[in-house]
Amino acid sequence: MSLNATASGERLHIAFFGLRNVGKSSLVNAVTGQNLSIVSDIKGTTTDPVQKAMELLPIGPVLIIDTPGIDDDGTLGELRVEKTRNILGKTDVAVLVSDANKSLQKEELALIDEFKTKKIPYIITLNKTDLLDTIVNNIENSLLVSAKTGEGIFELKKTLGKIGKKEKNKQLLGDLINTGDMFMLVTPIDESAPKGRLILPQQQTIREILDNNAIAIVSQVNELSNAISSLSQKPKMIITDSQVFGKVAQIVPEDIPLTSFSILFARYKYDLATVVKGAIKLDNLLDNDTILISEGCTHHRQCDDIGTVKIPNWVKKHSGKQLNFEFTSGGEFPKDLSKYSLIIHCGACMLNDREMNTRMTRAIEQGVPFTNYGVAIAQMHGILKRSVTPFNISI
Repeated sequence: MSLNATASGERLHIAFFGLRNVGKSSLVNAVTGQNLSIVSDIKGTTTDPVQKAMELLPIGPVLIIDTPGIDDDGTLGELRVEKTRNILGKTDVAVLVSDANKSLQKEELALIDEFKTKKIPYIITLNKTDLLDTIVNNIENSLLVSAKTGEGIFELKKTLGKIGKKEKNKQLLGDLINTGDMFMLVTPIDESAPKGRLILPQQQTIREILDNNAIAIVSQVNELSNAISSLSQKPKMIITDSQVFGKVAQIVPEDIPLTSFSILFARYKYDLATVVKGAIKLDNLLDNDTILISEGCTHHRQCDDIGTVKIPNWVKKHSGKQLNFEFTSGGEFPKDLSKYSLIIHCGACMLNDREMNTRMTRAIEQGVPFTNYGVAIAQMHGILKRSVTPFNISI
């Protein structure tokens, strides 16, 4: 991804679903104007979800997802259908591709019910209209299209843009910014920092500060004390990388609000109050409890990785218990969470809102406390109350 590319977690996720051989992949190619998916008359050609990040006019930055058929059969077919259903957990807009020559099938009707239950905006596309002599459309929320001739493709893209328009009321911190406010960001540059650039949460935070006509000052931990003392005005807030939360809290005066990038993303992507509540479990762990630590990306792990090394060590030290840890990354996230006593998730800068809320809701429904890196680290360093006070979260 280029430095100026829109992160996948900020893109509108548009997923195409349907039976085998209804022309899903052909329609995806027609909408994108690219040969994104392999097209064949053989049923089941698409065996795994295919994803493509792109700019799609008139919508903007999107992630297009082509999925296997929901009527696939056999042992492998069942696995493919399961993968397709997993895509629902991150779908912002669903496109059900159906054959205009046939009535809606039971699998399609069941999928429509699932869209409604999960409150996923959707459109039904009746494909292969080029094969019809007489065109009659009496199906609610549907469009007539032909991937072969291009009929209805422009209307489909317009409709996707309309129903998929995100109205994001949540912000990282823009709602707290006044023109001219000064924010200080603490961004350690160590062996885990990417060469030549800042990590995504830091980039997004700086951009939101600038977008709101405020001032962003960036410092490393060792220069933080001198940076604060050199300022002619007190920062509105200091935002730090979570892994140095403890050190930074000792440096920053109590009268300056302090939080972390990970806490900002919990507020932005899912529900900060729920994540704060989940962190309290760190004080009540028992011997042999199992904790799931989950990351939304699949970066190369360093020898002192925060997710697999630092956080487990902090948790064991904080609890004084003999604990078990399991780890997932990327799109991996268990359906059955019953064996876990706690889930600690990353800030999820690479996942979209719907996928994070799907994961958090799944945990809560199964009675498993759910927190994230920044909130958990703040709790273990005794600074959680201080770090969420700017957001009116009580503990």
